[in-house]
Amino acid sequence: MYRFGPFTADRTTYRVFHAGQPLNLTPKLLDLLFHLLEHPAALVTREALLDAVWPGANVTDNALAQAISDLREALGDAAGDPTYIRTVARRGYRFIAPVEVGPADLRTSGSSDRPTLVVLDFANVTGDPELAWLGAGIAETVTSDFADFDRFRVVDRWRAAQAQPPGSSMHDLAAAVGATHVVAGSYQRSGPSLRITSRLVDVASGDALADVKVDGRLQDVFALQDGIGAAFARELGVALPPRETRLGVRETASLDAYRALTEGWLKLESLDTTLVGAAIADFQGAIAIDPRYAAAYTGLANAEFVAYEMTRATIAPDAAALAAGIAHARHALELDDRLAETHATLSFLLTSANEFDDARAAAARAVAIEPDSWRHQYRLGHALWGDARLRAMARALAIYPRFAYAHFERVMVLVARGDLDGAAAALHHALGTLGGANGGDRFPAIAFHWLHGALLFVRGNVDGARIEFDREVALIDRRRLYGPEYAAIARSAAGHAALAQNDVDRAIAAFDGALAEVGEYPRPLLGLAQAHGRGTRAPGGRSIG
Repeated sequence: MYRFGPFTADRTTYRVFHAGQPLNLTPKLLDLLFHLLEHPAALVTREALLDAVWPGANVTDNALAQAISDLREALGDAAGDPTYIRTVARRGYRFIAPVEVGPADLRTSGSSDRPTLVVLDFANVTGDPELAWLGAGIAETVTSDFADFDRFRVVDRWRAAQAQPPGSSMHDLAAAVGATHVVAGSYQRSGPSLRITSRLVDVASGDALADVKVDGRLQDVFALQDGIGAAFARELGVALPPRETRLGVRETASLDAYRALTEGWLKLESLDTTLVGAAIADFQGAIAIDPRYAAAYTGLANAEFVAYEMTRATIAPDAAALAAGIAHARHALELDDRLAETHATLSFLLTSANEFDDARAAAARAVAIEPDSWRHQYRLGHALWGDARLRAMARALAIYPRFAYAHFERVMVLVARGDLDGAAAALHHALGTLGGANGGDRFPAIAFHWLHGALLFVRGNVDGARIEFDREVALIDRRRLYGPEYAAIARSAAGHAALAQNDVDRAIAAFDGALAEVGEYPRPLLGLAQAHGRGTRAPGGRSIG
């Protein structure tokens, strides 16, 4: 769903609404509008629009201009003083209005009456540390159950976990993911027994639509989790498919293997790189218990991907971790090639190994299995470039508007094209959506201040650029993935900005600081060579590096 001014454009139903009333637009005008909305603030060339809206057809520029004119008329826009579509002379068009991208409101768009539901991690009432992992495990199973009811649009648990910082309320989480309904629950242990309770709540009214409870032995926790889904199915009057016919559901008969898998994922979900080694040990432990546990190999491949990415900026990247991750993902697919997460994980790894054709094929397979997953759409975009990447990132952001990495990759496409105006506009749009570069999401908008500073620098605003580079360094969390790398990049950029103002001493200090972040990093080494060769001479050409 795209929202701009008083309009909403719904990709799902292929309709545009003004103040709740549908506009009468031809299919070509709809295609034209959606293509512009998928590239907000970016320059879209006439050639790109012709290829996207009239592929393979012999259409003149005059026909495109007429279609733009018709679309402007439908939106009440004016070519001379545009609110929505600006003409860039001899080049193309730019959609200039702020665009809010979010999940489609299916209750008002007319495509379905399915509400959106999110499942919270279950609360450990007795505070038993031995069972702390179980809250995520139950939530994962219940999320899968509700997805199979086909009555709700269900937010995946990974996104729910990222949007659920400590201390957040049910209403906070629902607002963050656009949910109208929430499933909350708890579990408590009493000796060998376990009780699980859960409730389905309508967020707007606060009414409980269903309450369920199951009791049994702790050793039968798999059956108890399944019992929660079955109880909800009875309460709601829906059929739950047999578990053995469903994808992405627990694949092991071993409670210990399942626990090790869940604890490994919880460590990765924390986004704390100091826990990656422990996560690898958890996944390896799950595999040792059940060597045919495909999900455990997938988790191990994810952890090995992070281990490689942590070192990619160093003089000796962990190539062994990258190779092991690829091998483990491939082995998981040998065990079960139906797991979308495994295909998507393999795509990420292959992209880092520069095997782009195979990476694109793996991500496309993940999207084909689970087309509504923002993770898969993002990984597909990560393996693509140009307009294809922009479209995939737009699809990911339509599901998860606050996913900072997708915003960042969209901006970088515009930078690579030399469309600095579009890049700046897209960057400001992203920061507005995120609520700032440190917008409270568990996926921080890392590198956004560095990128803003770089755009200022190339336009000659060196003072502003230095402020942005310093802000980037100040906000960096070095325990997060890419934290040390972008601290080094921002410090190097600050060094070049200092050189541009002939502040050699400050430049050297910045480059030394970058080397303290990532030893033997080429950018600051090159900067130091420039600085020591500069002396008191006038500054040379500007270069961010």
